[in-house]
Amino acid sequence: MDTAVSSRDAYVAEAGILNEGLVRFISKDKKEPEWMLNKRLKALELFKKTPMPKWGPDLSRLEMDKIIFYRKPDAKQASDWEEVPPEIKKTFDALGIPEAEQKALGGAGAQFESSVIYHKLKKEFGEQGVIFEDMDVAVQKYPELVKKYFMTNCIPISDHKFIMLHAAVWSGGTFIYIPRGVKVALPLQAYFRMNAKRGGQFEHTLIIAEPHSEVRYIEGCSAPQFGRARALHAGGVEIYVMEGARVRYSSVENWSTSTFNLNTKRAIVEKNGIIEWVSGNMGSCTTMLYPCSILKGEGARTDNLGIAYAGRGQNQDTGAKVYHLAPNTSSTIKAKSISKNGGVCTYRGLVKVVRGAKNSKVAAVCDALILDPKSVSNTVPSMDIGEESVQISHEARVGKLSTEKIFYLMSRGIKEEDAVQMIVAGFIEPIIKELPLEYAVELNKLIQLEMVGAVG
Repeated sequence: MDTAVSSRDAYVAEAGILNEGLVRFISKDKKEPEWMLNKRLKALELFKKTPMPKWGPDLSRLEMDKIIFYRKPDAKQASDWEEVPPEIKKTFDALGIPEAEQKALGGAGAQFESSVIYHKLKKEFGEQGVIFEDMDVAVQKYPELVKKYFMTNCIPISDHKFIMLHAAVWSGGTFIYIPRGVKVALPLQAYFRMNAKRGGQFEHTLIIAEPHSEVRYIEGCSAPQFGRARALHAGGVEIYVMEGARVRYSSVENWSTSTFNLNTKRAIVEKNGIIEWVSGNMGSCTTMLYPCSILKGEGARTDNLGIAYAGRGQNQDTGAKVYHLAPNTSSTIKAKSISKNGGVCTYRGLVKVVRGAKNSKVAAVCDALILDPKSVSNTVPSMDIGEESVQISHEARVGKLSTEKIFYLMSRGIKEEDAVQMIVAGFIEPIIKELPLEYAVELNKLIQLEMVGAVG
């Protein structure tokens, strides 16, 4: 079982305190310019005025008055793993992050609680003008670039209640800038770890891919089990895909089942640009996550692949949103879910094609696998089509574990539990094969562990 490590803190906010004083402290602690402080304060004002969402999963168990909104570890940011405090490094060693960086990554970042404690980019990419920084550092080093893109057009601070909270107390995250025509050959990766009880993590990722550039970015997230004590993750991801650029964003979120994962991810895609979302959602007691693609330019494209798993006490409310705002745009959505031991999986999707977005193409496929009578699968698609000359398709399939397939495999000498694991592995294989290798292995192992005791 994933467990917390003992670590020293430089600062811990009082549980449940979310006021102007805390916001000003965070901004001062990070030595931010006045415009960022003003953005935070405006977001806090909006958050206080906005009621909790009434749609989707029940959020009544999220005890905001017990969340710690800012926790700063006693560790300076390093570019050498040996300089990271041993007790913190132990966590990332167990997750395999340093090893993965050496073997297959162009750069890596690691966040612990509210601070990025490690960040490094391979020299060859820095020489090409690629910027890969901790988001806090980027505010200092590239203020005009950050001011132009940070929570302005892509995700405004007024978007919804939890993005308002995010904008008020955000801390850490990743800033990526890829110059025109540069193609980063190796993926960049960041890993976010929430370690302490009743924690809140609000990292911000901002990716700017200039025309005809390419980058692959991977995010991993985890938190230890803390019983009934609730934690909150409300991150934000903004991606700008310029003309002819291509961005692949992959993530595996394995928060503990005491965590509410209320994340917001969105991309604006210009002419002939491509955004690819590849997502695995395993942990959390409640997830609300719908990566959004705004296809702004002619010929823009999005591919969204996702797998969600819900076990006992889990509600995975996931899906995708796509806005076709220009002609000849295309979107593909492939979502798979597994429900077990009373878990609830919901696909919630929105596709909007505006008038004038001629020849848009949409293909959405949702497959759900229910492993027992107690579990639930829901499909809530919404399609708003304002143009006649389009191609639209939506398929939704819900199936139970096939007794015929299990019997066939058992007749070949395979144990029943192994047969179930093989069937589930085949079901999720189309998504798994699109994940980076180490994450595909991790997700497969996690699901195999969840399948133990799935029969009988």
